[in-house]
Amino acid sequence: MTQFIDVPAVCRLVDHVGVAEFIRGLTSAMEIDFRRWEEFDKCPRVASHSELGVIELMPAADTEHYAFKYVNGHPANTAKGLSTVMAFGALADVETGYPTLIAELTLTTAFRTAATSAMAAKALARPESKVMGMIACGSQSEFQAIAFHTLLGIETIRAFDIDADAMKKLKRNLKSYDKLEIELVDSAAEAAIDADIVTTCTADKAWATILTPEMVSPGTHINGVGGDCPGKTELHVDLLRKAKIFVEYEPQSRIEGDIQQLPADHPVHDLWRVVSDLEIGRDNAEQITVFDSVGFALEDFTALRYLQQLAEQFDEGEEIALIPELSDPKDLFELVLDPSGIAHSRKAA
Repeated sequence: MTQFIDVPAVCRLVDHVGVAEFIRGLTSAMEIDFRRWEEFDKCPRVASHSELGVIELMPAADTEHYAFKYVNGHPANTAKGLSTVMAFGALADVETGYPTLIAELTLTTAFRTAATSAMAAKALARPESKVMGMIACGSQSEFQAIAFHTLLGIETIRAFDIDADAMKKLKRNLKSYDKLEIELVDSAAEAAIDADIVTTCTADKAWATILTPEMVSPGTHINGVGGDCPGKTELHVDLLRKAKIFVEYEPQSRIEGDIQQLPADHPVHDLWRVVSDLEIGRDNAEQITVFDSVGFALEDFTALRYLQQLAEQFDEGEEIALIPELSDPKDLFELVLDPSGIAHSRKAA
C-alpha cells in the first residue's frame, strides 16, 4: 500500500510541531541533503509552456529514493479563484520502483521555498541583518517572513505590493508575531532602500524589472524567489553584473533564472558548495549577493522525505491501493476476472 498525505494531513503535521519549527526542521533537512549534493541524480525540470503558464515535472533521486513533483505556474489563475501554483509529488523505492508516498506539495512547496531561502541567507547575508524588504505579498510572503524572522533574526519587514489588499493580508496574517514589525510602504524602492536583505517574490510571467541597482545598498543580500521561467525576470541586468550570484543548479538556472539575461560564461556560484563549506559566500561586508532561486527538484525530494518522516512520527496520512497487489505477480489479468479486489482479500487474509 502507498501512503497518501493530503492537504488536511499536512496542516495537522504543521499544527503538531508549529509553523516556525516546521520550517526549522525542513531547513535542517535541506542543509543535510545539500551537503550530499553529489550523491543525487539530477537534471533540469521538464517544462511544458503555454501562453498562460507552465506545467513542469521535477525529478531527483539518490541510491534509495526517487522523487518527483508535478507543479504549475499560471499567474492569471487568481482571477478564476485558483492558486497561481499547485503541486503534488511522489516518493518511490529505488530498489523496486514501488511508490511509497503520494503527497500534496502546494502548501509544502511554500514551506520548502522559505526553507531554501533561509538556508541561502544564512550562508550569504551579513550575520547582523535585521531589516528585510519584501517586494510582492502573495502566497509566498508569510512563509518567507516567518523563516527570516525565526531563523535569521529579522526584526522589521518593509513590504510593498501593487495590490494594497495583499499587503494588508500579510500584516494581518503575521499579527501574532509580536516581535516582528511589518511596515507597509508605497513603493518597491522604499521597501528596498537600506535593507539588509531584499526578497522579491513576484509571479507575473513577464520580462520585468522589479529591482534596479540604485535601489540596492552595499552589502545587501537579494533573495530572488519569484516564479521563474524563460522570459521571466525580476532583477535589472546591471544589478546582476555588480553582484556575486549563487544558484541551485546552474543548467536549470541559466534557462529560467534572472541569469538568463547574462552571457553563458558569466560566473555564478553553486549554493551547495557554500552550504558544504567548500566555498565562501560573500567576500566582504559591502558586497551585494544574489540568490537567483528558481526552485530545484532536490528541495522537493527533501520536503517529501520530511513529510514522510513527520507522518510516521505523528501517525498521519492514510494508505491507498495505488498499485495492484497480486497473488501472482505475473497475472495482472486476475484483477479483471475478480473485480471485487484481490488487494482487499489479501489484506484480510
